[in-house]
Amino acid sequence: MTKEIISTTKAPEAIGTYSQAIKKNNLVFLSGQIGLDPNTMELVDGIENQINQVFKNLLSVIEAAGGKKSDIVKLNIYLTDLNHFVMVNKIMEHYFDLPYPARAAVGVAQLPKGALIEADGFLVLD
Repeated sequence: MTKEIISTTKAPEAIGTYSQAIKKNNLVFLSGQIGLDPNTMELVDGIENQINQVFKNLLSVIEAAGGKKSDIVKLNIYLTDLNHFVMVNKIMEHYFDLPYPARAAVGVAQLPKGALIEADGFLVLD
């Protein structure tokens, strides 16, 4: 089976040489999402808004792939300030249910467009 490009207008269009997601068999690999508003392609203001937008963007791509939030098995989160880790946990509770996906959180020096957070991951479709 060939790989399928996943694309939706409900998430920001790719700003580089990548796809929003790639589906191969029952695996979907999600590209990194930053807090871009898909309508304006502008970064939303503030860390709390960016965290929420990142999760909204990821869930839109998951939906476009034919999945649901319970299908996500791994998230990787990149923060320019690890002091925001507690806020990520609190906000993530509103988007995901138990059992939560496996996750990594990494502190980074910079992200595209000056974003404060980026997240990627993969899901397994039933």
